[in-house]
Amino acid sequence: MISYVHLTVWSIVKLFNMGIVYLSIVLCLSMLLSSCASVNGESQSEIVVGVIDPQQILEETVQGQRLSDKLKAFMKDRQILVELEQKELRDLEDELRAQRTVISQSARELKEEHFRQKMATYQQKVADLNREVQDKQRELQNEFRREVGEIITEIASDRNLGLVIESGSNSGTLFHRDSWDISAQVIEAMNRVGNETNTQIDDTNDQIDNAYDDVAEP
Repeated sequence: MISYVHLTVWSIVKLFNMGIVYLSIVLCLSMLLSSCASVNGESQSEIVVGVIDPQQILEETVQGQRLSDKLKAFMKDRQILVELEQKELRDLEDELRAQRTVISQSARELKEEHFRQKMATYQQKVADLNREVQDKQRELQNEFRREVGEIITEIASDRNLGLVIESGSNSGTLFHRDSWDISAQVIEAMNRVGNETNTQIDDTNDQIDNAYDDVAEP
């Protein structure tokens, strides 16, 4: 039986890290070239570096939790569809096994062909649903990365940072000073924005509920 592939929040972290690792490599090379360059024997000014932990940001922000909840809900709906298909296939398989010795060969062949067709349909549906989940994962990941990028840009501007790289097991960063880490500031800023958004959503929902109640009253 084909099993449904679960895509977890950790896979989002991995993909998120991969994107920033590439960006980190490019920026590090640029920093290295800049630091090595000189004009008339005068060194370029020192670049101030900031560091973020994308996994920590994902786990400790309102937006990260919202991303996780959306993906879990999206996957749950599709998992239910897959489980229904699996049950139907198991029932057909049990029926075929039970009747194998009591039905004619032609009838058995018809049932076997029907089972193979159902299995092929199931496999195609699983593949389609997996693609849907992967597309949704990329969509949520890109949205989250954009929000993180906007906050990082603001903090980098305020602190006059010339470069922001990422840390973590998949980052390629072997060492950095603790004072360079701006993850806490990014998390604080994102949660502030995220909580404001949640408040706006709650207010909108309250207005909709009140309007519905007014219409429903005789």
